[in-house]
This record gives sequence, structure tokens and C-alpha cells, in this order.
Amino acid sequence: MGFTYIKIRVYSIDLTKWEDVEVLVDSGALFTSIPRFTLERLGFKPITRQKLRVYGGGIVERDVGGAVVEYGERRAIVPIVFGEPDDTPVLGATALESLGYQVDPVSKRLKPTELLMI
Repeated sequence: MGFTYIKIRVYSIDLTKWEDVEVLVDSGALFTSIPRFTLERLGFKPITRQKLRVYGGGIVERDVGGAVVEYGERRAIVPIVFGEPDDTPVLGATALESLGYQVDPVSKRLKPTELLMI
């Protein structure tokens, strides 16, 4: 099938600073993971620490917070995992749905989808 990589913009809490981050789009992942050093440069601090299951079945602990992310013309507030150096930056299903995109399996690109309130 192949992989889909895109660049998203992650904003500081006050929306005055941002960084562009290349991420793997993974509709099978719940959360979005952004490198810790990027989030810290933007002034983020975690609000909790969670145990998360990773590919292969293992369990890791990671700090979690929230951030505004942007792709195309759309922005959303999404849960963010503070990624460690060996973690792949990922755009997960929660962010995909919050931004109103889905992965087109043929073109391997994101395409807008209808946002549902229900």
C-alpha cells in the first residue's frame, strides 16, 4: 500500500509561533506524535503521562498534551504525544477527523471529508 507523509504546521499556545513538521499519516493510530524538542521550543508542557501500546505490542509511557495543528486551510486542537528521539512523528486518526480529512487509498493523499457533529 505504501506510506503517506505530509507536512503539518504546529502552533504555539498563543498562535504567534509555529513549526512545520513532516509526519506519517496513520489512520490506525489514535494520537498525533510530535517530537518533544519541537513542542518545547513552542512553549508546550505536558498535562499528563499515559501508557500507550505501540506496534509490535509493547507498552511505552509518553507525556501528552494538546496543540493546534494545521493542514491545508484547516486548523484543529488535537491531543499530542510528546515524541521521544526514536519515535516516528505521526498524524493520527483523532487529528485527521478533527481537521476533516481522510486518506485516499488510491492517490495516497489526504482529501477533505464532511465533518459530522453527531
